[in-house]
Amino acid sequence: MVQTISIRGIRIEVIERGEGPPLLFLHPGIGIEPGAPVLARLTAGMRLIAPTHPGFGGSEAPKSFDTVDDLAYFYLDLLDELDLKSVVIAGVSFGGWVAAEIAIKSTARVSHLILANAVGIKVGGREQRDIADIFAMTEPDFLKIAYCDPNIGKRDYKAMPEDEVRRAARNREAIARYAWSPYMHDPKLKGRLHRIRVPTLFLWGMDDRILSEDYGRAYCAAIPGARFEPINRAGHFPHEERPDEFAEKIFAFIGRK
Repeated sequence: MVQTISIRGIRIEVIERGEGPPLLFLHPGIGIEPGAPVLARLTAGMRLIAPTHPGFGGSEAPKSFDTVDDLAYFYLDLLDELDLKSVVIAGVSFGGWVAAEIAIKSTARVSHLILANAVGIKVGGREQRDIADIFAMTEPDFLKIAYCDPNIGKRDYKAMPEDEVRRAARNREAIARYAWSPYMHDPKLKGRLHRIRVPTLFLWGMDDRILSEDYGRAYCAAIPGARFEPINRAGHFPHEERPDEFAEKIFAFIGRK
């Protein structure tokens, strides 16, 4: 079930289901669908809270929001207003970047952090591209590098309901607003990752060609004590291609298996 809530006057859509310790799921730039199998897997024994980021899908786009930093502070306000405690935060790709930005600011309400194929930092030199330029390619080309099986990501926009097409367009517009420049990273984030002081797990779809394994391992190494775990036969969105394994690794990490 999708509901609308207001956090400091900003209306967003939220998928909430299940009971137990809270798990905040932060979606990637492609958004999240209520029927996504991973959400059902993550609900087992957990209170799943999966918001649509401000500006994405059907959530309001505040005029003042134009950086991931804005989203991080928004979610800190959400944790406060919902009075969530010992929260597990799991973010994929762009959502992983948001999760990392939250964690460098405060983990007072956070118990564990899971980052899956996260963007957000610069690893290589000035002239080296760490992250494929998704804005400079066609959708078929994007699917080829983002998925182990590109068919999983295919969408027939002509057959989709108008509302779903509009949401997909808003997702693309929002990811450009937040991540266009600097491209897909915060120049200051890498130097602040040492501030993350909760158990952290990096899940990595090994067939990702938007990011490299070396990028993921360097990101992981910048967070004290973080663990790196591969997910085979999955690309940039392992929660879509391997939802069972994705959820199982999270539950094992937080001690609920």
